[in-house]
Amino acid sequence: MTGIKAEIRLPTQELRDDIPFFTKVLGLRLDMIYPADNPSVAVFSGYGIRVRIEKDAPEPAGTLRILTDDPEGFAEGARRLTAPNGTQIEIAPLRAPLVLPETVHGFVVRRLTDQAPWIIGRAGMHYRDLIPDRLGGSIIASHIRIPDGGPVPDMVHYHTVGFQLIFCYRGWVDLVYEDQGAPFRLHAGNCVIQPPEIRHRVLYASDNIEVIEIGVPAEHVTTIDHEMSLPNGPANPNRVFQGQRFVHHQSDQAVWAPFRIAGFQSRDTTIAAHTQNVAGVHVIRRSAGATDWSSHDSDILFTFVMDGTMTLEAEGRDPHALQAGDAFVIPPGMLVRYGGPSDDLELLEVSLPGVFKTHLGTG
Repeated sequence: MTGIKAEIRLPTQELRDDIPFFTKVLGLRLDMIYPADNPSVAVFSGYGIRVRIEKDAPEPAGTLRILTDDPEGFAEGARRLTAPNGTQIEIAPLRAPLVLPETVHGFVVRRLTDQAPWIIGRAGMHYRDLIPDRLGGSIIASHIRIPDGGPVPDMVHYHTVGFQLIFCYRGWVDLVYEDQGAPFRLHAGNCVIQPPEIRHRVLYASDNIEVIEIGVPAEHVTTIDHEMSLPNGPANPNRVFQGQRFVHHQSDQAVWAPFRIAGFQSRDTTIAAHTQNVAGVHVIRRSAGATDWSSHDSDILFTFVMDGTMTLEAEGRDPHALQAGDAFVIPPGMLVRYGGPSDDLELLEVSLPGVFKTHLGTG
């Protein structure tokens, strides 16, 4: 849009003191100053902003954040400054490092019948939290639904994450990803991982679409990319994004094999292999034989009940009768047994790391 500018106004008592600070210390450009005989207004620009400093303006002095690739080389390495007009200046890295909080282990059971609230989040999607305490901020697991199908009001964006999974639980959704070619339909039972900072967009959803989304860490930044259009090209499906490759796991191409726990079989989504063992994802179903007590040494082991019923038995805990829509987290070292599994039981298991040890034991 032409013919329009926007600026932020800040107050001052003496403009002459502010001009050298904003130009020499902060490196902004002086664009405008008036009146000439006794200046009371000056306009500065730089780093994507326009700042108007006006004598006796009624606003508070506020805070100006400057993000740079070289914080040590900016303003002689100062991280906090105070301008003569009182404005606080914060100097921060342009790309803050991703911090993965240490896991606070705990035994968690989340039932669909708990009546946990559905929260309206980004792009009008409804979110249900599957791990309320988020294990100390180390992970977020969300049950997401879009009641009314159709075009999704989404934009090209990316997430600053360590790991992110989208598993289609019900319905279908159309997606498009950076360097992965044309848009495609993610059907129920299939999943994708979104490697760190891969650009993507949700395009269209069926009625009553439901997905399970896992993110590490729990709080991560979503950034809108106003420059990229998707699909982009040419396609580069083998591109590595910060050590991870994009995965679109399709159930009709999967191979079932014995699971790590007797009495079950699973299909490996190959996510562990494509993330350098950051995480693993298995779909599990009932097979023949008795179920055993076992424990594990994974840092995080999350499971969502997609279909059927079972009784989760845990050492020192009351048993939990589980059904579709329920979720649980088993901490490392705890003995558990998946008791009384129905023939139609189907589970989604997500582990960090992807490969870990299972230890058989007795309850």
